[in-house]
Parts: sequence; C-alpha cells; structure tokens
Amino acid sequence: MGEGSLPVILIHGAWQGAWVWESFSPLLAAEGFTPVAVDLPGNGTDDTRPEAVTLDLYVEHVLDIVARQSGPVVLVGHSGGGVVVSQVAESIPDRIVGLVYVAGMMLPDGLGYGDLVREALPQHPGAGGISPHLIWSEDRMTSSVPIEAAAAHFLSDLPVDMARSLATRLTPQPEGGRATRPRLTPERFGRIRRLYIEATEDQSVYIYLQRRMQALVPGAEIASLATGHAPHVSAPTALLAAMLPFLKSLSSK
Repeated sequence: MGEGSLPVILIHGAWQGAWVWESFSPLLAAEGFTPVAVDLPGNGTDDTRPEAVTLDLYVEHVLDIVARQSGPVVLVGHSGGGVVVSQVAESIPDRIVGLVYVAGMMLPDGLGYGDLVREALPQHPGAGGISPHLIWSEDRMTSSVPIEAAAAHFLSDLPVDMARSLATRLTPQPEGGRATRPRLTPERFGRIRRLYIEATEDQSVYIYLQRRMQALVPGAEIASLATGHAPHVSAPTALLAAMLPFLKSLSSK
C-alpha cells in the first residue's frame, strides 16, 4: 500500500457529528491520506428514530462506508466512537489495518463504559463527567447536554466563547447508541494494531479512566496530549503530529 492511498474513517462520539472533524480533516488530507468523516445514524443528520439506534446499527452504517473504500482502512474513534471502531474491527478485521482511539472508549469484551465509571467512583467522585448534567427526554430514549456543561467538560481548553458556540452544535443522543458493550475476540479485534491517544486534561473521560482502559485492553501504542476531551477540535495540529507516525507506518506496508 503506497502512502496517500489510505482512507482514514473518522467516527465521532456521543451528541456529536461529522462536523467535529472539520479542522482536523484538511490537515490529514494535506499529508496525503483520505479523511472520511462519518455521521452516525440518529445523531441529527437523518431521520433514524431514537428507538432504532443501537451499536449494531452504528456498525452496519460504518461497514457500508468501509465497503465503498478501495482496500484496507484505518478507523479513528473519539470518545464513545471508540466502541464503534472496536466492533467494526471485530466484524471485518481483514479490511482494517489500524485503530486509533482519541480519548476513546477502548473497552474490553462485554464491559460498558458505565461499568468502568462505577468502578472508579469510590476513589474518583467526579468520574461521571458529563452524566450528572444531562437533560433527558420524557421517555429517556435521548439525552442532551447543556451548553455550559458541554463547554466545561468537552471543550475546556478552548476560549469560553468559542467553546459555547461549538456546544450549540451538539444534538440529542439516542441512549441505545451510548449505553453499549463491545463483543470482541482476540482472534479478530485482538490482531489489529492500535494507537491510543490520551488527553491528559480531559474533563469528560478523565485520564485515570483512559489509563484504566489501556490496562484492560493492553497492546496499544500510546501517545499523550496535554489537551481537553476533543483535541481534534481544540488542537488539531497536535493531534495530527501524534497520529501521523502510526498512520505512515501503516500506509508504507
């Protein structure tokens, strides 16, 4: 595979959309890669009903996108998008040459992120991050994030006015796409190279949770950024620098 031919599928986290990659994608393209930013179904860009949204639906959607690419791809998952990239990799390991988690939920087989948070709470009372601030629909099928809470937890390393402006772009999140547990095996997911990019100043998926996931799913290469939860938004150039050696090593095979 020659450099420049490698598609990089970018998968957002909860309450977000493909728009979060707007600053990062041109930088990636300038390095000769092909960024493909995904809008997951039910997150505000289509008419998928909240009750229809599941991890399986997300995976089917990404599988369709991968099928339209020529050759192998890299999957990048931010935050909750990490569960999606893991499950897609389990489904089609022969099409995936690498996985990148950006402050992502790199969870082991059968473990939900909520389980991880409950384990951490006795020693880390703030481990719930954004959860205490969520506004729920009457049927509890979707949740929304207040602007001030989003600015504080997701975009804490941006100027407040900019963070608030970006927070207005968040959309209601179907719970069926958030409360998920991956189903993974060493023979499929476990054979794919992984890079975990941790965000040490993250106020959502706190660094102790990121490092707990690294311990539970060992074997990933690790890069560290002194940013908040969304370095692709707040520090895209730094994120590219952290990701580029891994991508180039894959594209040169």
